[in-house]
Amino acid sequence: MMCTQSLGQHYLAVARAALASQKSLAERAIAQVTDEQLHWQPGPESNSIATVMKHLAGNMLSRWQDILTTDGEKPTRKRDEEFIDEDLSRAELVALWERGWKRVFETLDTLSEGDLMRTITTRGKPHTLLEGIQGHVSHYGYHVGQIVYVARHLAGDNWKTLSIPKKR
Repeated sequence: MMCTQSLGQHYLAVARAALASQKSLAERAIAQVTDEQLHWQPGPESNSIATVMKHLAGNMLSRWQDILTTDGEKPTRKRDEEFIDEDLSRAELVALWERGWKRVFETLDTLSEGDLMRTITTRGKPHTLLEGIQGHVSHYGYHVGQIVYVARHLAGDNWKTLSIPKKR
């Protein structure tokens, strides 16, 4: 099968699909835990699912806003506060989560292959947009894995697999 997209167009489509897949994976895991379990922490220095959701949303809202023209670490972002459990309700967490993902996908949809080699900055450090997107795909995948792992643990025998079930 021959692809008619350029490499840059293909990369943007693949990155978007990977991010959409990560969002779906996290949401299917989150759906399997109770509201109380969203705030459970494996240890005092560990993050709850709620905390990871807040952190990802904070990152998305900061990094993807005006990605081509402003530093990704906005002065209004309070990153350390993302790691404090505010006991937000499921509805509040989901609303924040959706706002973050909406920003990601809306921004991705405005980008073109010509943007991929443009220089952007994060915390004053320059890099290409392509490196920035790839960094986000990796970072979000890391945290989605945490969400799935904790949800799997908390759901116990009630867990419904998110991938290919084991043969028994």
